[in-house]
Amino acid sequence: MKKILFVCSQNRLRSPTAEQVFSKRRGIEVESAGTNHDADNPLTHELVAWADIIFVMEKAHRAKLQKKFRSSLRGTRVICLDIPDNYAFMDPELVRLLEERVSRYL
Repeated sequence: MKKILFVCSQNRLRSPTAEQVFSKRRGIEVESAGTNHDADNPLTHELVAWADIIFVMEKAHRAKLQKKFRSSLRGTRVICLDIPDNYAFMDPELVRLLEERVSRYL
């Protein structure tokens, strides 16, 4: 089973939406986290080490991930989805973007 981690800043809108959208897919486990220290579910070394693929919403998230969690990445694939923080939780356009940009990697 592939383990997928979705990362945004606060873990309130984009990454929880992605987690909910892809949680119904067979053959994968999903989690979400935020790069900010006050995120609803802050990113940890354990979560980074757990993941087979990490999807970040923006290039800034990839930079924070690589800077703070480099030792836990151990060659884990990190994919930037280039989705700005312009969407509400479960916004239909956000769901469409996520399905379009993530599905090809699963």
